[in-house]
Amino acid sequence: MKGLNRNILKLALPSILANITVPLVGMVDIAVVGHLGTQAVRDGLTTAALIGGISVGSMLFDLLYWNFAFLRSGTGGLAAQAFGRYRKAEEMGNGIARDKALRDSADVFSRALFISIFAGFFLIMVQWLILQAAFLVVDCSPEVRLLAERYFEIRIWAAPATLSLFAFKGWFIGMQDTVSAMVSDLIVNGVNILLSITLAFAAGMGFDGVAFGTVIAQWTGFFFSTGVVFVKYRPMVFTDYRLRDAVHAVRVDTKGFFSMNADLMVRSLGMIAVYIGFTVLSARFGDALLAASTILMKLLMFFSFFTDGFAYAGEALTGKFIGMRDPGMVRRTIRATFTWSMSIVGGFMVLYGLLGVPMVRMMTSDEAVVEACRPFLPWLLLMPLIGCPAFTWDGIFIGATRTRPMRDCSLVAAAGFFLTWVLLTKLAGPLDGNLPVHYLMAAYFVHLLIRTLWLTATSGRIYSETGIGRPLQ
Repeated sequence: MKGLNRNILKLALPSILANITVPLVGMVDIAVVGHLGTQAVRDGLTTAALIGGISVGSMLFDLLYWNFAFLRSGTGGLAAQAFGRYRKAEEMGNGIARDKALRDSADVFSRALFISIFAGFFLIMVQWLILQAAFLVVDCSPEVRLLAERYFEIRIWAAPATLSLFAFKGWFIGMQDTVSAMVSDLIVNGVNILLSITLAFAAGMGFDGVAFGTVIAQWTGFFFSTGVVFVKYRPMVFTDYRLRDAVHAVRVDTKGFFSMNADLMVRSLGMIAVYIGFTVLSARFGDALLAASTILMKLLMFFSFFTDGFAYAGEALTGKFIGMRDPGMVRRTIRATFTWSMSIVGGFMVLYGLLGVPMVRMMTSDEAVVEACRPFLPWLLLMPLIGCPAFTWDGIFIGATRTRPMRDCSLVAAAGFFLTWVLLTKLAGPLDGNLPVHYLMAAYFVHLLIRTLWLTATSGRIYSETGIGRPLQ
């Protein structure tokens, strides 16, 4: 058990370190525009409008990119199981099975990277249509819409790199290499933070500098990750792998890859519906409440990036032990992963309880926005308790490639979110004051609770439906 705990920490800690920088990027972006007081006055904009522009612009990319979340999760689960087969073959001294497992891993990477690059350039070509369709359903002030469009039209040029980084990260995690994934994330997020501040203030680009910083950072990460694959994995995985092999994998198996990941694509739609719904609904009640809800969501997700470190470890190890056909180690991995992830719950409840207002002030100096956030800070205390099991199960189910219950869970949880919102708004009557955001927070936590309960109830099928109880063929 000590060895398993060491492996979990070895995989989780680099992911946690990298994940910490992910919400920091969002927080810095909001903090940058939240402190552009001079530009806001010069352009006739409010700080709330600038924060709202970042929020809606980021939401549009969430809407796009979460459709491709399978490029990370699907790739990670398949690569982890291929790695497990490789380790089993090594233990048995079976050279043919070992080479087949390495070839499978290379094929998984090739397909995912091809789909990423192709999809990214396609999004660039249809960007005008995406914007027009988005604002048919997004209701916000004219100032917020103008800013969101400016942000989108700049950041869309990072689409091929961003989607490719999904594939790189999933494959690295599947290969039990969270260090490479960590370094890539640190480079991307560090460059993003540095350039967003530099371009916005020192270069005088203001709001546009935040978007340009993101574009440059994403392409920097792409070229770094490409170098890692070439230098670190070419001798092991791609020794006899040629371009024609990659083309064959893409041509022959891409349809099957999409078919296998269809559940994850549908799951992403359910997740998108909740997070986009949160922003769209809050945008109906003015720029101040939109800014407040945006900041609250950033603070809520700050916890999840810590939990996700253990979820990634659970994903990598669950997939590996399923590939090795070792149900005992799968069970021990699940127990140990939950022990580690739940251990941080209490600390974050204390953090949110004591430092809620200072964390808000880090993202904006506008007292009106700070005061708009204050009534909703108690909701932050629920996030660690309710969200931790949901996020941890996600990693374990991805490693087991148990995608159907994840799909069903996501759809039911999304329905729970919107049903809760409708019921609360209908029962309460007029939406006055702060009530809309309170109702949104309640609906969000109902969605998290459904995810936790559903995945817990279906977790027993991991063993029967992954076939790990059967002997290795």
